[in-house]
Amino acid sequence: MRDPAATARIVSAVPLPLPHALRRTLHPLGVGLHRGRERLRRARRRGSSSLGDEHVVRRLLQTLGIERGFAVDVAACDGVTKSNTLGLYASGWSGLAVEGDPARFASLARAYRRFPDVSLARLWVTPDNVVTLLRGHGAPTDFTFLNLDIDGYDHFVLAALLQEFRPALISAEINENIPPPLKFTVLYDPAYAWAEDHFYGQSISQLDELARSFGYGLVALDYNNAFLVASGRGLLPELTPEEAYATGYRDRPDRRELFPWNDDMEELHTLDTEEQLAFLERRFAPYHGKYDLGL
Repeated sequence: MRDPAATARIVSAVPLPLPHALRRTLHPLGVGLHRGRERLRRARRRGSSSLGDEHVVRRLLQTLGIERGFAVDVAACDGVTKSNTLGLYASGWSGLAVEGDPARFASLARAYRRFPDVSLARLWVTPDNVVTLLRGHGAPTDFTFLNLDIDGYDHFVLAALLQEFRPALISAEINENIPPPLKFTVLYDPAYAWAEDHFYGQSISQLDELARSFGYGLVALDYNNAFLVASGRGLLPELTPEEAYATGYRDRPDRRELFPWNDDMEELHTLDTEEQLAFLERRFAPYHGKYDLGL
């Protein structure tokens, strides 16, 4: 029997779009990527010091002088695995957790029954619905923390959100395989579904360009999660994409152990920029016309 409290708090649910319901058949690389990323998520859930993005979030919030607020988690998965917001909600934060996958959303609803101040929404977030979604769930214009990780057209969702909202701190996943100064993003397509390969998201240079256009600065990278704050606050030094990428991903000694599914992209780190562009054009040939790539 469905829990009535959980039912009352699930205030937004829409039918699963057909392109997401009919997931692509996974090829061998895709299966390996999926399993590897799930291992990474489990490691983060255990609170590993090297993968604990939640600790980075806490440190940055402390530096900003923020103890409690409103957190939005876009693509919250089951609410526990790889969560950058679970600890905040558990300590009394209010907010909104969004997940489109029905099975993961069911797990999210069960796990978050104990958080009466966190609203839940079951839908796939797009540039077209993100502002209405947040407004409908009472997100303040200057809400405290945004976590964004949709493995797809993240760039365009964030751009739409920042037109209307100004979070104090943003955690945005990047495609860690694509080094600066390359600018890459998957283009928005309502039919897009991640095929469990290397084609997803945006590069750190693409994110940095977007962030600066809205008055945000890049202050940290923890493997594949970049952190942004409003520029000019003076509390956190801003980094260039090159600095953040080197210290936050490329030069970390455990990187290849933690991201073994990226071994077939290692060649990128030995090439000049023109060669990197050619490498990615070949790799993403099946997705011709579905992405932007340049300098």
